[in-house]
Amino acid sequence: MAAHVQRPRSARPRIFCGQVLTGREHMSPAMTPIEGLLTSMTARGYALVETHISWVLLGEHDVYKLKKPVDFGFLDFTSLDKRREACEAEVALNRRLSPEVYLGTVPVTGENPPKFGGAGPALEWAVHMRRLPDRDRADVRLAEGRLTPEHLVAVAERIAAFHAEARCDSDTAAFGAVDRIAANVQENFEQTRLSVAHYLDSSLVDEVKDFQLGLLQREPARFEARVAAGRVRDGHGDLRLEHVYISDDGELSIIDCIEFNERFRFGDVCADIAFLGMDLARLGHVELSEACIAAYARAADDYDLYTVLDFYESYRAYVRGKIASLVAEDDHAPRPVRDQAKLEARRDYVLAAAAHRGSLLSPALIAVGGIIATGKSTVAEAIAGERSAPIVDADRTRKHLVGKQPTEKIDDEAFQGAYTPEMTEQVYAEVLRRAAVVLRSGRPVIVDASFRARAFRLRARDLARSLGVPFRFVECRAPTEVCRQRLEVRARQRSVSDGRIEIFDDFVASWQAVDELSADEHLVLDTARPIEANLDVVRERAVPSWPAGLND
Repeated sequence: MAAHVQRPRSARPRIFCGQVLTGREHMSPAMTPIEGLLTSMTARGYALVETHISWVLLGEHDVYKLKKPVDFGFLDFTSLDKRREACEAEVALNRRLSPEVYLGTVPVTGENPPKFGGAGPALEWAVHMRRLPDRDRADVRLAEGRLTPEHLVAVAERIAAFHAEARCDSDTAAFGAVDRIAANVQENFEQTRLSVAHYLDSSLVDEVKDFQLGLLQREPARFEARVAAGRVRDGHGDLRLEHVYISDDGELSIIDCIEFNERFRFGDVCADIAFLGMDLARLGHVELSEACIAAYARAADDYDLYTVLDFYESYRAYVRGKIASLVAEDDHAPRPVRDQAKLEARRDYVLAAAAHRGSLLSPALIAVGGIIATGKSTVAEAIAGERSAPIVDADRTRKHLVGKQPTEKIDDEAFQGAYTPEMTEQVYAEVLRRAAVVLRSGRPVIVDASFRARAFRLRARDLARSLGVPFRFVECRAPTEVCRQRLEVRARQRSVSDGRIEIFDDFVASWQAVDELSADEHLVLDTARPIEANLDVVRERAVPSWPAGLND
C-alpha cells in the first residue's frame, strides 16, 4: 500500500516499490503455494507490489497484503502463527484511524492454486483492505498541486483526535525517556556509520549528531516534560504523505501504521506529526509543513510540541535518509530505483542537518484584538494562513483551563464565573506562555484575544521585546450595528467564542483605548471591509514572514 503504481500491461506484473530491499535470503524455499497464489491473482488483474516485508496485491476495488517469512531483528514473521498475529494486529491498530478501509484478516487455503478464504487449513494469512484511489493519496495530490492548507488542517485535526484517544500509560511513557530516545538516535548513527559519508560531508554528519544527541544530553527536561504531560502515546509510527488519502468529497483515511514493533509506534505525539511535517518539507513545501504543524498544535492544545519539534523533524529526516541509502545500496533493486534512492538519501540527510538551524519563517508576535464580534478570529486566521503560523487564542485557552471542550458554551455573566478578573489573568498568562514557546522555536505566532486592557497589550509587547522579536497589535474595529448582527448569527451556530449580545454593552464599556503603543506597533482594521483589503494593510505594516523570493 505504500507505493503509487500504475496498472502494468504484462500478464504477471511485479512492481518494485520497497523501502529496504533485503530479506530475500531469509525466505523459505517452500513458497510454491504462495507463488501460485500470486500468479493466479495477477492473472486476474491484480497488480503485485513487493516490499521488504510484504507482498501486496492491488485490485480495482480491494487489496490483499501478505507478510513475508522474514526475520530482521526488529520484526519476526518466520512462523505462520506470527504472520497471523501480525495481520490481526495490523487490522486492529489501523482500524483506530480508518475502520472503513480494513476489512479484516483472511486465510489462504486450498491448492492448485490456493485462494483467499474458503475451507480447509490455513496455508497463509492476509490483511484484506478496501482499495483507495491513487489520485487521493496526499503525496500524489501534492505533486499535482491539489493538496491545500485546508486539507492539511483536516488531517491535523484527525491526528490530534486520534492521539487524544490513544493509549497512554506507564508502558508507552517509558519510550519517552531520554535514554530510550538516545538509544534510537544512536542506533541510526551506528547503522549508517559507513554509508552516510556517501551523501553528507563529515562536518554536517557531526553537526547532526551534536544536535540530536547533544540536545538530549543538555536539555533532558524538554523531553521529560513531554512524558509528564501525557504526550507519549501509542501513535501511528509511519505518518508519511503516502499513507494519507483525501477524497474530493473530503473523506479522509490514514493507513499503514506500524504494527510489528511497539518501539517504532510508541513515542511522543510530536514525532508523529513531525514525520508528516518533515515529509512536506522534503518535497519542497515548507509553508505547508509549518501550516500542518500549526493546525495540529491548535487542535491538540499542544503548543509545547515546539520545544522538541526541530529535534523530531531532524530525527525523522535522518531515518528517511537511512532507509533511502539502504535501498540505494541493495543489489536487488533495479538501477533506476537505486539512482532515485541516492538522490533521496542526500536530500533527507541534508534536511536532517538543516532542521536545527531554525525555521525559514521570521519570528514575530502579532496580537489581534478588539471588542466582541469585531472579527478578531477571522483576521487572525487570515494572517496566520499567510505566515503558516500557529494561533494561540484566549477562547480555547480559557476552555482548556476550566476543563471545557472548545465549543462547549460558558454562559456566565459578564466578568463572572470563568470570566472573573482573576481567571482572565490566568488566561493571559497561559496565552503568553504558549506564545513564548513558539517564539523561542524561531517561528512567528498569532495571539487572538480581546486585549481590552492596556496591561494585557503591554505584557504582549514586553514579551516580544524580551525575546528580541517584532511586535504588532492589530486592532479590529466594526460599527456597533455590524457587531450586533454578527452576534445574532453566532447565537445560532456552534462557536468557540462565548461572546453574545447580552454582554456586548458591558464589554464595550470596559474597553481601554490604545494609547500606550507606538504608531509602528499599532494597526487598525475596519472589519466591515473585505478581508483581502485588510490583509493588504497588514502586509504593508506588519513584519515580513517568509524570505523574499521563497515562493517565486
